[in-house]
Amino acid sequence: MTSHIIYHVANLTPSCPSRAWLSKPHPTLPILATATANALRIYSLTSFNLLSTITGGHKRSIRSCSWKPGTKEQAVIATGSFDASVGIWSQEEDDKEDWRFAIVLDGHESEVKSVTWSAGGNLIATCSRDKSVWIWEEVGEDDFETVAVLQEHDGDVKCVAWHPEEELLASASYDDDIRLWREDVDDWGCVSVLEGHESTVWAVEWEPSQGRKEGADSRLVSCSEDGTIRMWKKQPNQERQQQSRLSIIRSTSGEKWEEESHLPKRHVRTIYSVAWSTETHRIVSVGGDGKIVVYEERSTPDLQNSHTNGVEPVTEQPSVNSATSESTEPPMEISAEESSTANAPNGEKVTWSWQAIAEYDYAHGVFEINHVVWAKVKANGSSQEVIVTTGDDGEVKIWKVS
Repeated sequence: MTSHIIYHVANLTPSCPSRAWLSKPHPTLPILATATANALRIYSLTSFNLLSTITGGHKRSIRSCSWKPGTKEQAVIATGSFDASVGIWSQEEDDKEDWRFAIVLDGHESEVKSVTWSAGGNLIATCSRDKSVWIWEEVGEDDFETVAVLQEHDGDVKCVAWHPEEELLASASYDDDIRLWREDVDDWGCVSVLEGHESTVWAVEWEPSQGRKEGADSRLVSCSEDGTIRMWKKQPNQERQQQSRLSIIRSTSGEKWEEESHLPKRHVRTIYSVAWSTETHRIVSVGGDGKIVVYEERSTPDLQNSHTNGVEPVTEQPSVNSATSESTEPPMEISAEESSTANAPNGEKVTWSWQAIAEYDYAHGVFEINHVVWAKVKANGSSQEVIVTTGDDGEVKIWKVS
């Protein structure tokens, strides 16, 4: 049995009066935004209390939000709504609790499912139930231009995510596929289609640069209604390697991606969200079964050392029932379905595999969990990393792994 457990720290208060879709921490400030019905709620990650409620601008529920990176004192956030519009909000300089609705971006024909700023802060990507992905460029203060409308998905597009260092965009869809997009000269186009999931792909997230293996490209993690979490890796620009038996990759511009591995299958219903830690490099997932699962990538030496330290790496911490705080099931042996190998400095082969190291059942009672993200909170003068979950019960909850 592993020594890792997930424990509940706090709920953000007050809770949302209706379903909460998603929560995003600001990249530098100790605040967090939650998208919910007809409002965006800003919470403190110090006191865990509500700071302000942003209303107006949209006519229907806010489905997604994304903070603009690179801003200093004045925070800027983009919102995507069921009314098919995207809003840009700026924090007032004189009163940090007040927000100005700066501009609305129209174009989508149906609800906006996801909105995200690029790492450079000059581009916004949005996706919609209308099967399209839009890219907008900020060309001046409160001034945006549409630079691309990408319509190659065959179904509702659920999520868009920018690469942490490049202008490379990933989109996930109801058509079971993931598409990667780049700009070539003046036109954006699809450079790879990642196929392998057997049902709707709900979310994708890029591997953060912090903690990444030296010299390696960022990988992409995806989660799906098929109950799997898959890891995708770019192939070298050489003669195409033998394709993974798990997937088929089509490429339109020479970029070749392969499915590197599956993470251990621990969810029994749709997986809605995955997040990659910048501090520990762990991955966390949530979904329709109300479960939180934390995974860690370990090398062969790490696994051997964990045995000698008295920690069994291929067994799971028993699930903890939030109401009774008692174990709900005995430990079960688990392991990654696939692993990857690399050469160590001494020339030996090192095998890497993902292990499920901690689980928590019924984290929001009987309600589904719509989103998960890692965040930094300040306590006792120091910064600590926590997990934030957002659920159908309107609760935003803070968790820690020990």
